[in-house]
Amino acid sequence: MGRKNNQLSLTIVVCSILGIIFGATASQAEIHQCLTDDTPSNQCLMQSPTEKRLEGMFTGLFVGAGAAIGATWQVSQKR
Repeated sequence: MGRKNNQLSLTIVVCSILGIIFGATASQAEIHQCLTDDTPSNQCLMQSPTEKRLEGMFTGLFVGAGAAIGATWQVSQKR
């Protein structure tokens, strides 16, 4: 039972970290695309890039953790 808990924890941590990285990268690309647009919107100009990046990172964290839990649950149901 201890080994399964360690694998579950490791899977959640790794997927969460990858989610943070992908979330930050996606929001950075969105910020860049918004700012390089021919006519950037007021929302684009008013929003802090740091806040936007943090928002993407938190979203990635939750998506990554949820994906890890879902994948682990699915594998455990097949056994």
